[in-house]
Order: sequence, then C-alpha cells, then structure tokens
Amino acid sequence: MSEQKAEILREPLLDAAQAAVLLGIPKTSIYEYVRRGDLPFIKVGRHVRIIKSDLEKTLVERRNE
Repeated sequence: MSEQKAEILREPLLDAAQAAVLLGIPKTSIYEYVRRGDLPFIKVGRHVRIIKSDLEKTLVERRNE
C-alpha cells in the first residue's frame, strides 16, 4: 500500500451529519453538494463519507468565491 493511501486511512471519515454540524448547515445540504459534485466524497457501501481534510481543502478553495 502506498504511503498516500495509508495516510488517508488515518484521517477521520465524516458522515453527512457530522460534516453538516461542522459547517453549521442542514444535512440535506451536504447530500446536495455531494450530488452536484461540489464536495468530494467516498462511498462505503451505501453510505457517503467525507474525508475531513477534503472538507477543509474545499472550504479553503471556496473561501473567496
């Protein structure tokens, strides 16, 4: 396993509810951002998970939009 893949496994995976709490928005908005491709995610079975660093990176990229 590459070092980059191993590092991803050490990061917290957030479900939609946890991501919504961090952003202070409704959980349904998280699902909408995922559906539109505005928020990177992974699927674990039928569940959407968001890598915390991806969420942080997305926020930084959109900060001045």
